[in-house]
Amino acid sequence: MASASAHGPNALLVSVVLLATLCVCTATSPYAAGLSEDFYHKSCPQAASIVDAYVTKFLKKDRNFAGAFNRLQFHDCWVGGCDGSVLLNSTETNQAEREAHVNFGLRGVAEIDEIKADLEHVCPGVVSCADILILAARDATAKVGGPTWSVALGRRDGVNSTALTADTNLPFPVLNFSGLVANFAAKGFGAREMITLSGAHTIGRSHCNGILPHLYNFTGRDDANDTDPAMNKNFAVFLKKLCPEGNRTNTIFIDSTANTFDRAYYKNVLQGKGIFITDSTLITNPVGKKVVTTFSKPRSSFFTEFAAGMVKMGNLGVLTGTEGEIRKTCQFVN
Repeated sequence: MASASAHGPNALLVSVVLLATLCVCTATSPYAAGLSEDFYHKSCPQAASIVDAYVTKFLKKDRNFAGAFNRLQFHDCWVGGCDGSVLLNSTETNQAEREAHVNFGLRGVAEIDEIKADLEHVCPGVVSCADILILAARDATAKVGGPTWSVALGRRDGVNSTALTADTNLPFPVLNFSGLVANFAAKGFGAREMITLSGAHTIGRSHCNGILPHLYNFTGRDDANDTDPAMNKNFAVFLKKLCPEGNRTNTIFIDSTANTFDRAYYKNVLQGKGIFITDSTLITNPVGKKVVTTFSKPRSSFFTEFAAGMVKMGNLGVLTGTEGEIRKTCQFVN
C-alpha cells in the first residue's frame, strides 16, 4: 500500500496526531508506577464499596475513628512506604512499628483487619492491607466533612516492621518548626505541605503522653509550672486538668471540633490553643504563620491541598507487581 503524502492538509493532520501522541506519552500521572484507580476492577470490583461500608459502620460507633484512620495512613507511609507495615504485630524476635514510642496509642488496626477478613471471604488473596488502609483514610475523612480524592490502588504488603524504624522516621510531637520542615523534606514534602498535612489534627484525639512536654518542664528546668509561654494561659489550665503531671494515658480531643474535618485546627493554633508543640510551632515562623492564617479562613484552599497531600503521601515507597505479598490477615505476614 502506498504511503500517504505528508504535504498540504495531510501534513497538518500528521502534525496534530503526532503532537497529541506526544502529549499522551509525556503526561505525568499523580500516582506511583504500578498503581491505578481501576486496579481491582476485574479481580475484586466490590473492594472499595466494602471498605466504605465498614468505615461507615465504624464511624457510626465512634466518629473519632476518622482521626485514627488518618493517623494510620501517615504512620504507615512515613516508615518505609505505604506497605501496611504499621499493622503488623511484634514477634518473639522483633519489636514491630506499633511498639514504637511515637506510635503510642495507635488505633484502628483491629478495624482494618475486620475489613480485610470480609475482603478475604469475597476476594481471597487479592486486596492488600496497604490499600485497605489508604481507602479507609480517604473515606473516613470525607464522611466527617472533609475533602475526598481519587485513590489509586495496587499496593502490596511489606513483610518488615521495626519499632526503631518508626521512631527514626516519624516526627515526635516536640519538634520545632525547622525540625518539622526537615522531617517532611526527607520524604519529598515542602514546608507548606507539612503545614497542610498537620491539618489532619482537626480530627482525632491524643493520649496525654504527647502533650505533657507542652505543659510541664517545657524548657527543661524541671519545673511543673514551666509551660510553653506561647500557649493560651486559660487553655493551659484547661489541659492540665485533663492531663495532670505524669499522667500519660488520659485522652483528649485534639481540636475543638474533633469529630468534624474543618478549619478549626488552624484557628486554634492562631489563638495559642495548639495541643502539641508541633502545632504551636507552626506560627513561630513568618511563612508558617502566613499559611496557617490563610488556611483558617473560609474558602481557603486547605481542603484541596490536603487532598493532594494525601494522594502524594500514598505514593511513598509502594510495593507493586511481585514485590511484597498480599497478607491473609493484616497483623501477620503469610
